[in-house]
Amino acid sequence: MARREKPAGATPAQKPKKQRFARTRQLKQVYDMTVRVDPGAKWVLLAALLGPIVVGLVLGLLVDHPIYFTILGVMIGVLLAMFLLGRRAERAAYMNLDGQKGAAGAALSSIRRGWTIEQEPVAAEARSQDMVFRATGRAGIVLVGDGPPTRVKKLLEAERRKVNRIAPNVPVHLFTVGDGGGENEVPLRKLASRVQRLKPQLTKDEVATVQKRLKALGGIRPPVPKGIDPMRARPDRRAMRGR
Repeated sequence: MARREKPAGATPAQKPKKQRFARTRQLKQVYDMTVRVDPGAKWVLLAALLGPIVVGLVLGLLVDHPIYFTILGVMIGVLLAMFLLGRRAERAAYMNLDGQKGAAGAALSSIRRGWTIEQEPVAAEARSQDMVFRATGRAGIVLVGDGPPTRVKKLLEAERRKVNRIAPNVPVHLFTVGDGGGENEVPLRKLASRVQRLKPQLTKDEVATVQKRLKALGGIRPPVPKGIDPMRARPDRRAMRGR
């Protein structure tokens, strides 16, 4: 009889191994990124890992249960190191974003629940590349300026006037990303938490109504180069084929 060949692919026993390998690789990538941006993090993580192990070993020797307390110290050390790695990785991500265009939008996007975040800027200045990002939630409308605080205020005020015409009775909160020295100036890493701490003032139905009104404002339309009629423009098929 002909021997049947097993279908190609991972067996059920191999799938958990692949998942563990993927998680380990992802963890290593997070660690490498964190240490590259924040070199001091590796010593903090090492101390968090080894500290409970040493304490557990000493306690175990004192009470004549070294193995039990050492294993307990290892578990506590791993959990503590993982917790600190998450915090340091978040901090390193913000450090990596700080100073880049669009960083405020990326910080707002980290808010998971309760807010609708516009992925694209709702206002921008072509020459300076200053931008304004918008979020809508039960606390009202949040406008965040991405650019030097003293320069982006004019763009923020213009956007607030537009929003007030569409939703006149809705609270509008203005923020700029900076070192926190000026009025409504918030460090990038604290922007999401500052927005989430705003007190709710609208119901869910009111938020839905506000969002519908804001859609009437539209987004930023890219400028059309002079001499080009967008209704008659045709794609270059040779370029699309890679020739």
